Amino acid sequence: MAYSKVALSKTMELAGEPKALIKLNKAIQQHIIGQKNLIESLLVGLLCDGHVLIESLPGLAKTTAAKALAQGIDGKFHRIQFTPDLLPSDVIGTDVFNQDTHEFTFKKGPIFQNIVLADEINRAPAKVQSALLEAMEEKQVTVGQSSYKLPDLFMVIATQNPIEQEGTYNLPEAQLDRFLLHVVLDYPTHEQEFAIVNLDKNPVVIEQTSQTEVLEARRLVKQIYIDDKLKNYIISVVQATRNPQLYNAELAGWINYGASPRASIAALRCAQAYAWLYGEEYVLPEHIQMVWHNVLRHRISLSFEAQADGLTKDDAIDALLRVVAIP
Repeated sequence: MAYSKVALSKTMELAGEPKALIKLNKAIQQHIIGQKNLIESLLVGLLCDGHVLIESLPGLAKTTAAKALAQGIDGKFHRIQFTPDLLPSDVIGTDVFNQDTHEFTFKKGPIFQNIVLADEINRAPAKVQSALLEAMEEKQVTVGQSSYKLPDLFMVIATQNPIEQEGTYNLPEAQLDRFLLHVVLDYPTHEQEFAIVNLDKNPVVIEQTSQTEVLEARRLVKQIYIDDKLKNYIISVVQATRNPQLYNAELAGWINYGASPRASIAALRCAQAYAWLYGEEYVLPEHIQMVWHNVLRHRISLSFEAQADGLTKDDAIDALLRVVAIP
């Protein structure tokens, strides 16, 4: 693929910049074995100033990875266990009456941290889930008539268990779209699990990256060059989720509705982040291929017929990628 010399000269300037997060990526992977997709997705979410939804069975290092990320960026971490009796004020905070001053003062909730782990988010009722919407989109919370700004470095990592659906509240599409990525974890392989059971159980010591370096890395990621041909490819795939009948008649019967323009933006930003993490100076087609499943998984809906046939969203995404040509 041909790239303009002017665009490449701009990205060449990035080669000498410090890349502490690349070292952090390698360090966390040395301590959390078999979850490369999870760790890289969390770092991509951090670099893109986005939020990540993780779906997996228990015991696959979700909390450990979130804590390691917070430790690595010298950030404040808080885990919120979502339950049916949780209230919005338990998450965002509430006004408390001060008897000495006879005034109400705002007591911050646990969401005022850098990394917030919303554990089993689908176990909380809709009011609590919606309390996260403003925080995730606007980086602020509103209580009464006052709004309170969240930290510049703020990220929600939400989890949900795919096997226990009793007593849960499915996340609405509007909130799912607020997540940059939807990551599904698999069990480790035999070799990976052998390494896990032999892993040293001493506390993990990770060299810290300053929050200033993270914010600078975000700026650099936005400067990673992506050719217009690849931008058009991204848009074509997202358009195909909305008009699958133009590509494949069978695929048209699988998808109820397609992804919003947020999917195009997310795919582009995440591809830039992957290119930066892998030390590249511009986005390659393989960087875009890395992000499709995590970007589209929560943004498309399968038809009843597709679900009855045992098809998954990943099957539909695989079919989409086969019918849209890579430039």
